[in-house]
Amino acid sequence: MKVVILAGGFGTRISEESDFKPKPMIEIGGQPLLMHLMRNFAAQGFNEFIVCLGYKGYVIKEYFTNLKYHLSDLHFEQLNGFPTTTSTMALNWSVDLVDTGLSTLTGGRLKRVREYIGNGPFILTYGDGLSDVQMEKAIRFHNDSEALATVTAVKPPARFGAIKMDDQGKVKSFEEKFDVDDNWINGGFFVLEQGVFDFIKGDLTTWEQEPLMKLAEIGQLSAYKHNGFWKPCDTLRDKRELEALWEKGAPWKNWKD
Repeated sequence: MKVVILAGGFGTRISEESDFKPKPMIEIGGQPLLMHLMRNFAAQGFNEFIVCLGYKGYVIKEYFTNLKYHLSDLHFEQLNGFPTTTSTMALNWSVDLVDTGLSTLTGGRLKRVREYIGNGPFILTYGDGLSDVQMEKAIRFHNDSEALATVTAVKPPARFGAIKMDDQGKVKSFEEKFDVDDNWINGGFFVLEQGVFDFIKGDLTTWEQEPLMKLAEIGQLSAYKHNGFWKPCDTLRDKRELEALWEKGAPWKNWKD
């Protein structure tokens, strides 16, 4: 099953980094978010990727063109010659890097790569979110649901602490995190059938709006609940938190170096 990764957005909420590179190329632990995501998928047996490029897509093209150099130690016999790699990480992947337009919206980007996907079901995700979701379980759930689309539902992270008060307004306690058990949000990992393309009009279609809303309206959108780790990288604070998690043993890391 092929994996489509949306990697063309402007990333305006983390402009400290995205002014110079696409958001999926922001590094965590010395490697781009995109590589973390792809290595996680590959460790689960999914190694055919279609990456939807847009804003500063050439940065992603350069990275993959020179991937063996990025991932290896290099030896130069002469400084004006080509290097040889002294250690290489073997990645048995198939990767299509597809320019889907600078201002194309998420649904439009997906529709533009339809010819690369083939005829079967496929996975769709964003290039800026990390998770330990087990895709085989999500796929089994999707197949059992017999829906055209399945979204992975996750618990929203608590970004702010909560103040607990009594009826008179007296503060009883401060809590670092509040209860979000009753809330679920789009975690960005989808299992999709070919029929979803019928709900995408063109470049200016936002996948998360009309297509998903219409699929839900006709009972063709199911939700696979993921209670494990999930975190987007939307802000500089998110990046720092992911860096700290990487140092402690990243919960999304399921591969061997």
